[in-house]
Amino acid sequence: MTTLVLDNGAYNAKIGYSHENVSVIPNCQFRSKTARLKTFTANQIDEIKDPSGLFYILPFQKGYLVNWDVQRQVWDYLFGKEMYQVDFLDTNIIITEPYFNFTSIQESMNEILFEEYQFQAVLRVNAGALSAHRYFRDNPSELCCIIVDSGYSFTHIVPYCRSKKKKEAIIRINVGGKLLTNHLKEIISYRQLHVMDETHVINQVKEDVCYVSQDFYKDMDIAKLKGEENTVMIDYVLPDFSTIKKGFCKPREEMVLSGKYKSGEQILRLANERFAVPEILFNPSDIGIQEMGIPEAIVYSIQNLPEEMQPHFFKNIVLTGGNSLFPGFRDRVYSEVRCLTPTDYDVSVVLPENPITYAWEGGKLISENDDFEDMVVTREDYEENGHSVCEEKFDI
Repeated sequence: MTTLVLDNGAYNAKIGYSHENVSVIPNCQFRSKTARLKTFTANQIDEIKDPSGLFYILPFQKGYLVNWDVQRQVWDYLFGKEMYQVDFLDTNIIITEPYFNFTSIQESMNEILFEEYQFQAVLRVNAGALSAHRYFRDNPSELCCIIVDSGYSFTHIVPYCRSKKKKEAIIRINVGGKLLTNHLKEIISYRQLHVMDETHVINQVKEDVCYVSQDFYKDMDIAKLKGEENTVMIDYVLPDFSTIKKGFCKPREEMVLSGKYKSGEQILRLANERFAVPEILFNPSDIGIQEMGIPEAIVYSIQNLPEEMQPHFFKNIVLTGGNSLFPGFRDRVYSEVRCLTPTDYDVSVVLPENPITYAWEGGKLISENDDFEDMVVTREDYEENGHSVCEEKFDI
């Protein structure tokens, strides 16, 4: 029996057989301005000649899987002959879903996996549980950890003790990568160029130039300086999709500080946007979202737990998800949590080597466990007892 591990994120699907490597593939469909009628699925995005004004069709809305038609098409593509050539009669699947997922969505997921695709056995699980499993495997002496999963739609903060999640201390912050990209689009459209349709391009800009400031006001002052002294300011060359396929940052020595560029490149000049956008993760109130930032939420979550367990959580904070790749993210989380924590507690913040695929690797480990067979629901179980057997087994 082979096992397919699918960390089904709202932006990327992390997929691979448990005995192979992982691929990270966009979990959506695209339409381009030029070829209006053709729909591209998942990693066919690389075939689009002119990805300006790309139109995304997402299976997820606000973090929950609501558009099953799109999800089916993406899965058909992933499981089909172009990608993984899944033999459903000889395959188990481990698939992730969000915390407190709606029952109706869980039931649709059961029906599609068991009845349409006919997998032999299914394990539905929260991505955080897979990350925690991976962390406990790497650190066998630890019993507790707190997973900070900052993804596309949300940031979840979830304490795990002996691989059971502590439901009473789970916190969700409604700030994720999608909101940051949209905010950057708005700022740039307001200040320089109309880019509201260019989600794909601006998402690339965000990943290339944004960073988390360690001292917001100091960086703000630097960003106001003129000329050479302004070390924050950067010129980003936008792609034109004929000669420049992918945007890039102009090297410092080539920047023209006063006047125009001679070449015909389109330039975005970014200064405080570089750190003001990721700052929303730490202060959502900056844009009117009345919620805690990540460090404050971590401390608040841990304070909801029994006092004798708290020190164990403070020294096992694990960052996962795409937003943790911003330069300076880990250091900022550490310094702020350290400020908010009693001095006699140790604080340690771990950023795994690849925070995006960390949960997938946890799924790979679980599939190799001896008790894996007790965790899954087999197709016979499901055909006999329906959804109720899944509700009992899966702790969502």
